[in-house]
Amino acid sequence: MTRHERWNSLLELLADAGRLSVEEASTRMNVSAATIRRDFDQLAQQQMLTRTRGGAVAQSVSYDLPLRYKAARHATEKQRIAAATAELAKPGSIIGLNGGTTTSEVARVLATRADLHAEGASPAITIVTNALNIGNELAVRPHVKIVLTGGVPRPQSYELTGPLATGIFDHVTLDVAILGVNGVDARHGATCHNEGEADVNRRMAERADKVVVVADGSKVGHRAFARICDITEIDILVTDAKVADEDVAAFTEAGVHVLQA
Repeated sequence: MTRHERWNSLLELLADAGRLSVEEASTRMNVSAATIRRDFDQLAQQQMLTRTRGGAVAQSVSYDLPLRYKAARHATEKQRIAAATAELAKPGSIIGLNGGTTTSEVARVLATRADLHAEGASPAITIVTNALNIGNELAVRPHVKIVLTGGVPRPQSYELTGPLATGIFDHVTLDVAILGVNGVDARHGATCHNEGEADVNRRMAERADKVVVVADGSKVGHRAFARICDITEIDILVTDAKVADEDVAAFTEAGVHVLQA
């Protein structure tokens, strides 16, 4: 287990328990108490937790962990979701992608799809994104035209937000918007933690002919603070096999096609 994977697991334990002692964390993580003390100290320096005598307590920020800590969560499910989602794209498509671990996986699959390297397709696809990490990864792919929004980056997600980010959508159209979310349910639609990200995601969805939400089962049936779009604006939900049948039925009844990867 790498340090970042260990930190991710520690923060998840802390989010569930609210408070952990060094001894308890050491036992549950199967590492030495000295390692846990160092981890707690380093995470406290990043304001990811509050250090206490003999342990740590959760920070309110723990619900919105930086992208580098979230990448290991449900990794296998996200890769399957990404593969299924990428199949929805056609050569020549104009695709909107917001930030997040699942959409980052989608971008990687799109970049390596064999049919998108075919001769005569230049560019094979166009991706409009407000995610700095996606832009950075795909900028070296000659068959992909990358369009980055402007805006101010959020360190938690690498997403650009603000009026410079939303303004671009007055000038472009999209075939499909692929949106990663923090929560999606049949009553509240698609939601995320940050209102600035929600504004950009909403404008992306409004400019697209089709809206695809990608979310692993841990996010389905849940809602976050900021509303992106109503359930009636979502065409397809791509998720994993862990989603309960009643949740699938609720989305289907609302007119959303559910793909379980």
